[in-house]
Amino acid sequence: MVRIVVVGTSGSGKTTLARALSDKLGLTHIELDGIFHQPDWVPRPADEFQAELQDRMAGSGDRWVTCGNYSSVSGDLHLRQADTIVWLDMSRPVIMRRVIARTVRRAITREELWNGNREPLTNFYNWDPEVNIIRWAWTRFESTRSKYEEKASDGSWSHANTFRLRTAAEVAAFLDAAE
Repeated sequence: MVRIVVVGTSGSGKTTLARALSDKLGLTHIELDGIFHQPDWVPRPADEFQAELQDRMAGSGDRWVTCGNYSSVSGDLHLRQADTIVWLDMSRPVIMRRVIARTVRRAITREELWNGNREPLTNFYNWDPEVNIIRWAWTRFESTRSKYEEKASDGSWSHANTFRLRTAAEVAAFLDAAE
């Protein structure tokens, strides 16, 4: 495992697992949120996103782990080059508990996320899922799961070792066994 992609819905633990794999295996961690969300939450155009992602993968000595989805802007560039794909498919209650706790913590502590961006408290009052990550996680849960079920079964991922992890215990066991 030297080119790993970690996917799943918001709050599934993608970044946490990718960081742990990066540390354990000596891989470069590439967080797709940090490439996509430019200052003031401005989205990076697809061509720039793909160029930056390709540069980071190439600059890693071909030893990387990415976390995030972004297939609409990535063109699945990293997925096509992966030797391992890890799909974190947690239950909706787990996802919602995690994303709510994480979002509240980030908003209260004013934690910087990417490129100077922070979770604004005003997002809690906005019902638009494009603005409110909690609503995003709720409304995108089924479509994200369906998308990855299709990719896992239609041959899209046949070039890579694929793991569908559904519980924290499965994630821990995967990380322990990773080499």
